[in-house]
Amino acid sequence: MSVIIGRKTEIAELERLYRSDRAEFVAVYGRRRVGKTFLIKQLFKGRITFQHTGVSPVDQDGDKNRMKTQLESFYFSMLNHGLEGFKKPKSWLEAFYQLEQLLDILDDGSRQIVFLDELPWMDTPRSGFLSAFENFWNGWCSGRDNIMLVVCGSATSWILGNLSRNRGGLYGRLTDEIKLMPFTLKECEEYFEAEGISLSRYDIVQSQMVFGGIPYYLSFFKKGESFEQNTNRILFGFNPKLKDEFNRLFNAIFGNHEDCKKIIRLLVTRHCGFTREEISKATGLPLGGGLSATLAALSESDFIMRYVPYGQPDKVEHYKLIDNFCLFWLKYVEPHRSDAEFMTDNITTDVMHSWKGVAFEEVCWQHGTQIKRALEIGGVKSSMSAWRVKGDDENDGAQIDLLIKRADNVVNLCEMKFTAGEYIVSKEEESKLRHRIDMLSKTLSRRQTIHLTMITTYGVSYGKHSGIVQKQVVLDDLFN
Repeated sequence: MSVIIGRKTEIAELERLYRSDRAEFVAVYGRRRVGKTFLIKQLFKGRITFQHTGVSPVDQDGDKNRMKTQLESFYFSMLNHGLEGFKKPKSWLEAFYQLEQLLDILDDGSRQIVFLDELPWMDTPRSGFLSAFENFWNGWCSGRDNIMLVVCGSATSWILGNLSRNRGGLYGRLTDEIKLMPFTLKECEEYFEAEGISLSRYDIVQSQMVFGGIPYYLSFFKKGESFEQNTNRILFGFNPKLKDEFNRLFNAIFGNHEDCKKIIRLLVTRHCGFTREEISKATGLPLGGGLSATLAALSESDFIMRYVPYGQPDKVEHYKLIDNFCLFWLKYVEPHRSDAEFMTDNITTDVMHSWKGVAFEEVCWQHGTQIKRALEIGGVKSSMSAWRVKGDDENDGAQIDLLIKRADNVVNLCEMKFTAGEYIVSKEEESKLRHRIDMLSKTLSRRQTIHLTMITTYGVSYGKHSGIVQKQVVLDDLFN
């Protein structure tokens, strides 16, 4: 069995469900390529009674034959598991009836795991899939104490809308749902160690900045190659391993994938994000339920996040890109994909300087728990947000990419710097930091105080201007 990295909480929960003495219906979801299928197949290897994976819509032309293709694939899976005496089904009701007959034949009284992977792909337009699936669970599975139905899907909005929040026949039927997240920095380190790949923590952070901790992408790393060499081979050149991954990523999940890509391409241009109205104006997508649904789907699939900037009314929501892979792809892969040595030639140049700053900030946001632990405030109620104030004729603007507002009347104003050595606070930098502190202090009560917190790779160099720093978090802290 291949080693499962991390996922300890998810494994414990799935094993608990397996050992229960009732019918279980669990949905496992998360970003595409995050490792849902690998987890289920490896954890339950040798214990799965029936498994089937929906056919990807990426390589199918139009809707005309999609239902037929899905039904044929489902039928062939049943044949592979021992189904005999049935013709190819013409409807999903018939297909699930055949599955029931197969499971009856295979039933020896022990736990039966039915694993349906990429379930949303099976629900093609006008196919009647969902009603047939409801009937399969409600009319057959739920009455059998030894059934464990596990479904997976990368289309998170489909899983949540049709299973978790279903108001029809599947209302309240899920017995559990598990969201699988990308690897943390520590889990990335454990993965590389398990594969015998030697990378420094500095380079592991850079791999997170490019590939976002997505296990499928990391699986293409080879031992004996540097971070730059691996990235060149995986993303650049004539025939990279992840050729056209950006388009395939969205085409496989979203029916309106072109609208989704328009929004992602806009969000990559401004780190702090855009309001719904700004997105509509810039992309030409009309304001209304359609745009709201698309933004919700992108948010639920962890490509973007919705947040309210510090000091703004709740209705002033912003949407920002949080997917590291999409950020790197649009900024560097698309414009330079034919340059097979792009990373090797540019990793230490100014070409990638601005990206490193933005990408490291995203990594810090994704490791908020580790940052709070390093600040010894893990038990203090707190919230994280960003803040941006536009300048005018009299005052310069200010932008703070991470604020930690705490219940103990302290606000951590976090500055994140990704450097190859200790960070040096210059006279000019100290002036900028004092301006941000002054601007922020005007929004706080007299009870509150500001701690300037530097989150850096190797700490802040002691010097004439470093005394402004109250707290420090370093790269190693993010691995805890």
